[in-house]
Amino acid sequence: MNPNAPKGGTIILGERGTFDGFNRWASKGNPESNAGVVAEALFAEMPWGGGAPADSITDSYCLIAREVEYPKSKTYCVFHMRDDVVFSDGSPLRAQDAAFTHNLFLEQGIRSYARSVSERITGVEVVDDHTLKYTFADEISRRSLISQVGGTPIFSEDWYARTGERLDTPSLESPLASGPYVVGDYEINRYVEYVRNPNYWGWDHPANVGRFNFDKVRFEYFADATAEFEGFKAGVFNFRQEGSTKRWATGYDFKKAQDGDITREEIPSGVAPNVSGMIMNSLRAPLDNRRVREALQLAVNFEWIAESLQFGLTSQTVSFAQYQEWEAKGVPTGKELELLQSLGDVVPPEVLTEEAVMPHTSNPANANDRRNKRRALRILESEGWTINDAGRLQNADGEPMKLTMLSIASFDDTRKAMIDRYVNTLQDWGVDIVIDEVDSAQGQQRFLDKDYDMINTRYLTFAAAGTGLKQLFGSKTAEVSSYNAGALRSSMVDAIIEAALNTTTREDEVVALTALDRALRYERITAMTGHVPAYWVAAYDMFERPETLPPFALGFLDFWWFNQEKYEALKAKGALK
Repeated sequence: MNPNAPKGGTIILGERGTFDGFNRWASKGNPESNAGVVAEALFAEMPWGGGAPADSITDSYCLIAREVEYPKSKTYCVFHMRDDVVFSDGSPLRAQDAAFTHNLFLEQGIRSYARSVSERITGVEVVDDHTLKYTFADEISRRSLISQVGGTPIFSEDWYARTGERLDTPSLESPLASGPYVVGDYEINRYVEYVRNPNYWGWDHPANVGRFNFDKVRFEYFADATAEFEGFKAGVFNFRQEGSTKRWATGYDFKKAQDGDITREEIPSGVAPNVSGMIMNSLRAPLDNRRVREALQLAVNFEWIAESLQFGLTSQTVSFAQYQEWEAKGVPTGKELELLQSLGDVVPPEVLTEEAVMPHTSNPANANDRRNKRRALRILESEGWTINDAGRLQNADGEPMKLTMLSIASFDDTRKAMIDRYVNTLQDWGVDIVIDEVDSAQGQQRFLDKDYDMINTRYLTFAAAGTGLKQLFGSKTAEVSSYNAGALRSSMVDAIIEAALNTTTREDEVVALTALDRALRYERITAMTGHVPAYWVAAYDMFERPETLPPFALGFLDFWWFNQEKYEALKAKGALK
């Protein structure tokens, strides 16, 4: 951080799609994706996304909490809260508000979260206005329980009572909380501004020094990727984290970029890439069959995609923990093998003896690799799917293999082309598959309802053993979890998550996370595509940052800052409106 970073200025970013409100925690509707910034928790986080501190996986800073105490057994914990914390309207934040919010998430929150938390946290008690006690269930892992409750956002109990708002219902009202930013001006589906909270209690908190430097953070909404990029070129917004290989390779040949008014950087990332690809909904037949999923994954030709659509700028994603110490490699040995063997019959024998699953290779010169087609059809035949006289795949009852790929209208051209290529390949193989393209609001609801056979999206990566693993990959919450896009249900994965939660040292935790990566790849829930192993940043030349960034966050909305002199110079020469 730069503790002397100046405050001021406006950073403007582009967003695609639509939004219908600011209740980020509603299980319905299409809330503005950044609306969670208004809230804080007992422990510090990066309000725009990511953990704090951004240079450690296992540490937490107290924020609303002044300190936390717990016995060695971790059967409970007691938070001693600061007495100077206020909500954005100036009203005091009390332990009663934290307890209220905890129960509100159990009653009205996302179902997968409520299920996971309720079976681990048995109660919350208000000791006094600034002391809060949580008790934890017996005979469960003690790992991550304190960080779980310490990371829950805190809202005003009085505000909910006065307004009649609900956490599970879309709303234009932003829940009253204590964060450094509040909702300012907005126009639905056009733009929204988050402004620095004039009543923010925590400007001088040690964990906040050098952070939250922009007076305003504004998001401009666009219907599609083309309109969004044209808006950036015109100066409608001024900062862009580029996600398109095509644009990064060919799109920045316009005058402002050539003149240096817009700068471009490739900034190394220490974070494992999220696992993007064609995710298969295992709630639906025949995708509930692992071998069928394995066969259909072979239709992804990463080598052709990388060369023909992504200008050779992407790397193959091979793991849920790529580049990390806990990436599974080769055959399991040592403590990992011992752990897998201890789990019994839930671990298939081949997981113990074969190398970790790696993506298949393909011919970059032919989008439809015939070698992989033959391999896929052999697997499908072994599972009862054969080619009929019309060249269509059918099962023993003569029923065709019919699938739908959900696509969102706001996807960029490269992503749509990748989906088209995958679908075309499956059609060539005899699969009756169609693309169902919908707008972002419909797409969000269908994603939450798991109303699709396949979708091009991502699984989040992981770095520690916490209850969040159950929401990401656990069977109990698979049908309702918004994180488990493939509705993965695997007794092996469940057992490994429990083992990870029961570890007591970081060494054993890493062993369990390695086994988890191995198991997830074995289940073949995702046909992995590629990733860019760096941050691509394009911005008008008026933003500055610390020379050395932490390994786990780019932090452009957190600890970068605005240079007023550079802004005035860009205005004077007409580069900005």
